[in-house]
Amino acid sequence: MAKPRGKHILIRPELREGETKRVNNHWRVLFLDHLAESSNVTESAAKAGISVSRAYKVRREEPAFATLWLAALWEGYTHLEMEVVRRLRQGDHSTMDAGRYDFANAIRLLAAHRDTASQAMAQQRNVSAAEVRASIDRKVEEIRLRLKHERARADGAR
Repeated sequence: MAKPRGKHILIRPELREGETKRVNNHWRVLFLDHLAESSNVTESAAKAGISVSRAYKVRREEPAFATLWLAALWEGYTHLEMEVVRRLRQGDHSTMDAGRYDFANAIRLLAAHRDTASQAMAQQRNVSAAEVRASIDRKVEEIRLRLKHERARADGAR
């Protein structure tokens, strides 16, 4: 609906399911901050009080936001990678609820998002995406080998 406001027309798109009645003008910051922490678009949209479709629409229409989105995903990817390495180095295999940390799924997630992360890292570092993918492949393989050695040590200790 359009409302006259001086010489300008304020256009408010209809709110979609999951959006708050009054969309926060700073939702982009909230969204990107949570995306960097979680790598989860759906959760990030909920935290920002917007629908997932609004986030994707803005990403399509605003190149600067799309660049920030990629940077946030790269940061989230890096957090996950460092968490896996930390847990392997420290032998921290349990979760907060006394379950076992799912290394296999963490590694699968890292591998699945390799291309997105490499694109974002290439933009950040101004190198080719192929160079970054090769670097990520090496890191994922190192993590797999560490996990394999951890399992072999655990099996030998039994």
